[in-house]
Amino acid sequence: MKVYITDVGPRDGFQIEPAPVSTAIKVETINRLAEAGVPSIESTSFVHPRYVPQMADAEEVMATIRRQDSTQYAVLVPNLRGAERALKTRPDQLNLVVSASESHNRANLKRSTFETLAGFQPVVELAQKHGVRVIGGIATSFGCPFEGGVPAERVLDVIARYLSLGVSGVVMADTTGMANPQQVRRLVSTVRERHPDLEIHLHFHNTRGMGLANVYAAYLEGVNHFDASIGGIGGCPFAPGATGNIDTVDTVHMFHEMGVETGIDLDALIVLAQDLQTELGHDLPSQVMRAGKTSDLHPLPADI
Repeated sequence: MKVYITDVGPRDGFQIEPAPVSTAIKVETINRLAEAGVPSIESTSFVHPRYVPQMADAEEVMATIRRQDSTQYAVLVPNLRGAERALKTRPDQLNLVVSASESHNRANLKRSTFETLAGFQPVVELAQKHGVRVIGGIATSFGCPFEGGVPAERVLDVIARYLSLGVSGVVMADTTGMANPQQVRRLVSTVRERHPDLEIHLHFHNTRGMGLANVYAAYLEGVNHFDASIGGIGGCPFAPGATGNIDTVDTVHMFHEMGVETGIDLDALIVLAQDLQTELGHDLPSQVMRAGKTSDLHPLPADI
């Protein structure tokens, strides 16, 4: 089963960098991800710059990138105004996001979960008029930093509402890295039983070191769409301690070692992560970037 990776670094990664990230670095990152064969890139978000200043150059980024026919360029939009801005830049996909937990949704979006979902109706309708697909994101699908556990029925309720709006698929996100592999398998299985034809994407963080274990658990349940972030940059700015998206390099390396096809040039990703670490001026959490691939052999010491 081929795996499809969406790199969310240009949006989810850069959005919480403490120092400004130049438009040139964002564009270069997106271009090099596409050249490496990454099939989908969440390129930016059309949020108000007062809330997420790092995304203030969204229009410029989308106007400047060098598009590859083999890559889908997605953007995050929070509301109708954001969608109107985004659609002028010719994205291939609009991504929405709502939290399964009320507390996180109010902290993030200042309204209830189902108020937020109701506001997405005109967004989906507008996207459909432009022939652009929409994916519905569900933050805190596996746990909330304010409430703790999130019942599976709550996630199913959000999915049902999204499907009634006409989305093409959903992303279940482990926003603060609270998921474990058994929990992932249970929730994915439950969702598949209710919606066997649903396109499921999963978005994991490595906050507590279980990111790739959770990816593998979902893969065993038949999921083959995963979000990851180049070098492991990023996290949620509205959740305490939620650093650490899973790394695209580490994720692709794991699947390649398992003999699973991704269509991505791993060597090109490693070099990109190394360059990005230099450009951002701080260490990135990517393991394979530092240690190399398992197939990289080393000479014996001369004194042996």
